Amino acid sequence: MTDKPEILCIGSVLWDVIGRSDAPMRQGSDMPGRITRLPGGVALNIAMALRRFGLHPALLSAVGRDADGDALIAACHARGLGTDLIYRSDDLPTDQYMAIEGSNGLIAAIADAHSLEAAGDKILRPLEVAKQPYTGAVALDGNLTIALLSQMARSPLLAQADLRVAPASPGKALRLSPFVQTGRGTLYVNLEEAGLLCQMHFDSSSAAAETLLERGAARAIVTDGGKPATAASPEQTVTQTPPPVSVTRVTGAGDTFMAAHIAAELRGQPAESALDDALSAAALYVSGETTI
Repeated sequence: MTDKPEILCIGSVLWDVIGRSDAPMRQGSDMPGRITRLPGGVALNIAMALRRFGLHPALLSAVGRDADGDALIAACHARGLGTDLIYRSDDLPTDQYMAIEGSNGLIAAIADAHSLEAAGDKILRPLEVAKQPYTGAVALDGNLTIALLSQMARSPLLAQADLRVAPASPGKALRLSPFVQTGRGTLYVNLEEAGLLCQMHFDSSSAAAETLLERGAARAIVTDGGKPATAASPEQTVTQTPPPVSVTRVTGAGDTFMAAHIAAELRGQPAESALDDALSAAALYVSGETTI
């Protein structure tokens, strides 16, 4: 890497296919609505939000050399994101994510990140080529394999990086275990994901964040929907309640929260202000007033 980006976003870069109805839905519902296809994936969502907050992120991921992949790279360029470090595969298709949302929230979702998983440590080649530790900020998502995440938690190439890690979904929360075990990075999880990581049930974000620290996490940021969120480190614990809003969408809200929090801290804001900025940004996003 000859030109060091302000932040690396490592993980899923794919197409989001979202079906949404304005009516409440449940399992088996068949409702009218809208179906959209947008650039997505946790790493890409975070990168797009970081760009909106004034930063210049670069992406490390795997994207196929197919029509979908070419269109996705073009969409990233149009949004001012660095794509030169992305691994382009000749034999792996571009990944995608599909979700169904009702007015009552997310009903079901499937993340097909098999190409990213199959690419494995090929996506890290730009770090290896640099032949020196990366010292900037890194936003990392849990769509990578547990083996690769474990490697990254211990890699000397990232030993000096400001690691920010999210699990991508509750089903992948346990993939963050290496970062708890090694005490590396800031973990961004919701209450359910924190419970899965700790194999416990939590009634509050503060209890979850403090338990993650006790288990070895360096820092923990725990959200709980519209209930209080907590940012915990060995130095201090801050808990704040999100602003009340009418929810119009949920896919991408956690990514917006994480990006806003990272951007605030990179600007040097204290813990209280950074958490407030992140909660406000997420509230605007779920209300439909902003986009990623």
